[in-house]
Amino acid sequence: MKSVRIIQLKNLPRSTTSRVCDGQIQAGLVWNQCARLHREAREKRTPWPDKASLQKETKGKFELHSQSAQMVCHAFLANVDTAKKLRKENRKIRYPYKEKRFYPLLWPAQAISHEKGRLVLPMGRGRPSIVLKVDVQEKIGSCKIVYKDGLELHVVTEKENVENKPNPDVHATVDLGEIHQAAVTTNTGKAAVISGRGIRTLKRQRAKQFGQIAKKRSRCKKGSNRHKKLMAARRKVSQRSKNRIRDLRHKGTRKVIEFCKANAVAKLYVGHPKGISQKDSGRKHNQRMSNWEFYKDIQYLKEKAEHSHIECFTGSERGTSSQCPRCDKKKKAKGRWWKCPQCKFEGHRDIVGSVNMHPIGFNEKVIFPVLITYLLPGQIRRSSSPGTGQSCLSESISYNHQPSWTAQAVGHANRSLSEAYPL
Repeated sequence: MKSVRIIQLKNLPRSTTSRVCDGQIQAGLVWNQCARLHREAREKRTPWPDKASLQKETKGKFELHSQSAQMVCHAFLANVDTAKKLRKENRKIRYPYKEKRFYPLLWPAQAISHEKGRLVLPMGRGRPSIVLKVDVQEKIGSCKIVYKDGLELHVVTEKENVENKPNPDVHATVDLGEIHQAAVTTNTGKAAVISGRGIRTLKRQRAKQFGQIAKKRSRCKKGSNRHKKLMAARRKVSQRSKNRIRDLRHKGTRKVIEFCKANAVAKLYVGHPKGISQKDSGRKHNQRMSNWEFYKDIQYLKEKAEHSHIECFTGSERGTSSQCPRCDKKKKAKGRWWKCPQCKFEGHRDIVGSVNMHPIGFNEKVIFPVLITYLLPGQIRRSSSPGTGQSCLSESISYNHQPSWTAQAVGHANRSLSEAYPL
């Protein structure tokens, strides 16, 4: 199984940083050359350049390793194919036309050498290579150096694929959310809720820090030394929060797939909350919706499900959170605990939405799960109290769902999660 490992490149020597910057400029020139050739072919109505012609036009003309230049050509052709596919679907999109000053540096697996904790990335004959102190135990594939508020090394690693034998009769649905990242239920009566409070906390912390920096920056003259220092501080805050949020999103979606594998799920239906995000519900709620990165959750779930041999697809979730799973009574949901005024049913709001997706995705109505497991997306640590050795929180909380459960019991379960991610 192939996966991508992201490594932050910090405290690099100035010569290495300069070499990477120059290489990204050269990669940008390769991209611009490919875009120019493609544009000229479209204007003259001649056959579009293919892989062989682009490699011939860029060979030996740029200060890059030959295979790095070839990978830029391959990436350009992939963009062209994607644009062609979207245009056939009547999507208004242009072929690659913008000139790039920088472009990520790419290396295939056969051009890389890795030994004794050193990763050697060649820059071509007669030019010094980029040497990085990286210790990767897995087998290394292709590599890429990108800039995202700092340099990052993306390494493709290969691991032994553990065979997963899903049961074709078992399927599951996922209800994505902001407070809870995902709620997943199976047709066998199992359910899990993955908390998203950690992601919300990090976003709120980032917004507060951005506000403090903006207040200080408003009193500075643009271009001054203090203004530059504040901008650097803002980039540092942005990069740190992005990395932590991305880490929690990956861990949360991994929990969903591990739950599906443990229950031998063969098909996974993910509700697409497009309608909720586009609904105008006021300034504050609209801001929360704009910060909700559910598209990334869907992408991560699809990629991880594919590696685990689980068929994953998306669809509508309209009305699933406002319908009773027992008597189909419609009611506007309020709070985190769903109560039906007609049949007196009570249950977790997100689990109700996930259960109601089974008739949409699989044309099958399932019973409300008895056992619901709360999962945290990773080990959460907090400062230990004086006189106690407790320094970490459990990763899962389970309870048996009973109709006689009160709102106080639900609040106790939610407080257990909020202690892990204090606001």
